[in-house]
Amino acid sequence: MMKENLVVAVPIVTFCLCLAGGLRAQGPGQKLVQHQADSYTRYELLEPSSQSFRILYDVSATTSGARFYFNPIRKGSEPTVHAVTNLASGKQLEWKLVSAEAAAAAGLMGSTHDGQFIQVSLARPVPQVGEGRIRIDKTYKDPASYFSEGTGIVFERSLGVQRNAVVLPPGFEVVGCNYPSQIATEEDGRIRVSFMGRGASVPLRLVARPLAMGSKTPRSEIEGAPKGGQIEAREPGSQAVPASARTDFEFSERAFEDREIVYFLLQPETHSFQLYHDYTENRSGVDRYLNVVRPGSRAKEPSAMILDTGEDLEVETLRGREVSDKDLDIGEPITAETEVVAIWFEPVGEGESKRLRIEETYTDAGRYGLDGDELIWDRSFGRSRNTVVLPAGWSLTDSSVPAVVDETEAGEIRLQFLNDRPGVIEVVIRARRR
Repeated sequence: MMKENLVVAVPIVTFCLCLAGGLRAQGPGQKLVQHQADSYTRYELLEPSSQSFRILYDVSATTSGARFYFNPIRKGSEPTVHAVTNLASGKQLEWKLVSAEAAAAAGLMGSTHDGQFIQVSLARPVPQVGEGRIRIDKTYKDPASYFSEGTGIVFERSLGVQRNAVVLPPGFEVVGCNYPSQIATEEDGRIRVSFMGRGASVPLRLVARPLAMGSKTPRSEIEGAPKGGQIEAREPGSQAVPASARTDFEFSERAFEDREIVYFLLQPETHSFQLYHDYTENRSGVDRYLNVVRPGSRAKEPSAMILDTGEDLEVETLRGREVSDKDLDIGEPITAETEVVAIWFEPVGEGESKRLRIEETYTDAGRYGLDGDELIWDRSFGRSRNTVVLPAGWSLTDSSVPAVVDETEAGEIRLQFLNDRPGVIEVVIRARRR
């Protein structure tokens, strides 16, 4: 459950396939444009002398009607493909290694890549407005990317996917990383380095060396480890003092989070904006999504669908006592002003997941409108990826938080915000009429 519908990523076009046949399922010889979204790559560095690393690559195929997804093999790498999984069902998919010529014959056109591809047969043609979510599990041997240097190891690779994690071999520590990254200790004691890129490829150079005492013991296995609340005094014989440091602080891997939200601002006189929010539910048995509308806002025209299948979902807006009558736990006291958008779906099965898209229109006169002749938007973003599209005819003058700025096909200004830190960012946007 979350306090607000949050997010979206604009789909990334990786290869051009000529769009023909509209939105029908891809038939033999039919050409489509390959689009994808929500890419995340996890590199697990294997024993250094192997010069190999395991790759878990999550990606959503978003080309309407496509029956295949093509994943290029980087030149210089020796691939071993272990499996391809349909993330919606948890079941394995058929795949095969093909040449560039064979990929083109199967539908891939316009790619400059002339090596090999993994051709994945999707569970079903991608819905008209939907996705085919898959995970590719493979191992690369690539001496140019992963090698020893002195007593340590180096992982040096240009990473074009926006969200990435690199996991060190057991018993290694990070001593160098040239890109701002989260560092975390995994349950098995290995160190994970993860980051979110900002559009262009990241020329990552990660340096690590073996710990003298070998693998780090996971915190969960340390008997008698303090659980927070006190910090040991530095001077011998002195008493421990209450901790002001957040000794029990926990944080998630921001790069892995896949919630997305896009806001389309309507003309400021309306104080309204449309949005869509993509969210993955993978908890077995869950059959609902509850969106508690932020105080001061009002939601209207909500709708929802499962992106994996294109299925429309039952949606209802509940207020005050209606929430209590449904016996819904929203994690906070229910008042007469409480507003909840409830979305119902078949329970998630064991090993399955559902990718939902939620759409609605919000009105918030307190945080969006006109300040004199200027448009002003003032809102906090708690998720990692957020996009705001200005209304037609407005020119951006101020953005309090750094954003990637471009134009939509219709000429509206679009701002994409990446929040790679725990917590919220407070975004104030101003614009003037052209």
